[in-house]
Amino acid sequence: MSSAAAKKPRPKYLSLSALLFEIRLPLPGWISILHRISGALLVFPLAAWLLYMLDASLASESGFEKIRTHYLQLPIVKAGLLLFIWAYCHHFCAGIRFLLLDLNKGIELRQARASSVAVLVVSLALTALFGARLW
Repeated sequence: MSSAAAKKPRPKYLSLSALLFEIRLPLPGWISILHRISGALLVFPLAAWLLYMLDASLASESGFEKIRTHYLQLPIVKAGLLLFIWAYCHHFCAGIRFLLLDLNKGIELRQARASSVAVLVVSLALTALFGARLW
C-alpha cells in the first residue's frame, strides 16, 4: 500500500456537504445533475400544481377569474411559475445536449464544456425572456 493511501482513508459515504463543497464537479456534471433535478420538479410538484390551476380555471367562469386576478398575482405564485419555466427550459436544452451526446456529437472535452455553457446560458436566457412576460 502506498503511503498516500495510508495517510488519508477513503470515506465510506459521501455527505451533502462533501458533494457541495469538497468535491469539484466539472460544469458538464452540474448540467447533468440539474437536468435530473429539473426533470423531477417537472414531474412531481409542478405538474400537480399546474393541473390544480387548470382544473380550478376550467371548473367555472368565476374560478377562471379567481385564478387569473387573485391567485396569479401573488409573488410566491409567480416565483413558482418562474421555477417551472426554468425547469422546463433547462430540461429541454440539456435534453437536446444529451441527445447529441448519444449520437457521438460533441463528446470531446472542449466541446462538452462548450455545450454545457451553451445549455446554461440558453436556458437562463429563455427563462429571463419568458419570466419577463410573467412579471
